[in-house]
Amino acid sequence: MNMLLEINSLTKRFGPITAVDNVSFSVERGEVLGFLGPNGAGKSTTMKMATGYLSPTAGDVKVCGYDVQSHPIEVKRRIGYLPEGAPLYGEMTPFSLLNFVSDIRKLSREERKHGMEHAIESLHLQRVLHQPIETLSKGYKRRVGLAQAIIHEPDVLVLDEPTDGLDPNQKHEVRELLERMASTKAIIISTHILEEVDAVCSRAIIISQGRIVADKKPSELEMESVYHNAVGIRLLNENVEKCITVMNEINEVLSVEHVDQSDELIHLVVFPKKGADILTKVNSALDENKLKVAEMYLEKGRLEDVFRDLTLNEGGVGSKGVDPTSGVKEAASHA
Repeated sequence: MNMLLEINSLTKRFGPITAVDNVSFSVERGEVLGFLGPNGAGKSTTMKMATGYLSPTAGDVKVCGYDVQSHPIEVKRRIGYLPEGAPLYGEMTPFSLLNFVSDIRKLSREERKHGMEHAIESLHLQRVLHQPIETLSKGYKRRVGLAQAIIHEPDVLVLDEPTDGLDPNQKHEVRELLERMASTKAIIISTHILEEVDAVCSRAIIISQGRIVADKKPSELEMESVYHNAVGIRLLNENVEKCITVMNEINEVLSVEHVDQSDELIHLVVFPKKGADILTKVNSALDENKLKVAEMYLEKGRLEDVFRDLTLNEGGVGSKGVDPTSGVKEAASHA
């Protein structure tokens, strides 16, 4: 079976508040899905319903063909879940917790041995294995939470903010682990950290106010950014005015914006019309006018821009309708 997770018309209401509103999507074996949204968008609520920890108001979820509500045990055998905050038993050690989880999941002796060895080694828990969990750092607690989610080799892995609290090296290790596991599982990463999506996800869903507003590959979302195919240039201040004039003479150029200044160099961004490929023409124009630059680079697009456009004001204004200077000015103000 390749379709490992099916979510159909999922809805959750808390009194008058609709936290999740008619959400539908499916995830196949081999997919790593980034489930994105701002705080309060309904990400965690969706994940709790998908894993059977919260009953939906309407809709249904199937894991490996089993309905979450009518076959909860079969579903939990096939799913690994790292919830938000990774609640753990503080008085236990990682070793005793993993043994406890193995007991609860009724793993055989061989499955327990293999699962514990794999989880401990993959998440580098050896040095804290017999230390009370309540004394561990936030990063190690997160790793222990992830270890209990993978110990039984689940088909479906649902991770809510899996790298929260990890340092850059630990984040890299977790991403490598997910990449190694991806071919045999369906993995969902619920997050608001966009670099996570760029690093490991093959697909991204953006949710806003309980509704799906985008479901595409990360590269396709980047193409919707006003920065897609924009060309960045760093050059000496004395050449800036001439460079701007030359760039604006290129038919496919929409605008040229001054982003920032460092030392003697000025940073310009040349925006194309409708995402046109302008790199060759920009480079040729610079050569023809003998304009020397310290650096030139091509933007593939920025997920942050697309995310913001889709999640503001119930879906916001699409990137194609945004004045590119507004994004540049904001970027400059945070530089």
